[in-house]
Amino acid sequence: MRARVYITPKKGVLDPQGKAIEHSLHALGFDEAHDVHLGKYVELALDSQEPERARQRVDDMCRKLLANGVIEDYRFEIEE
Repeated sequence: MRARVYITPKKGVLDPQGKAIEHSLHALGFDEAHDVHLGKYVELALDSQEPERARQRVDDMCRKLLANGVIEDYRFEIEE
């Protein structure tokens, strides 16, 4: 099994990297780009044959290490 984890800043949290990217896009003429947020993508292999167990374990990984629950949201997909 594989897990794909997407981590993004929570709404309302200052995202200086996203703002820098937005500014650079505007400087390059891409004025239609707004509200840019930079996140993280993590992909990992799992030694599990049970999808529900894999979901629980990946959720634990996200809460304990991969995402900062104070400033980040996360979602993930499990692929069998």
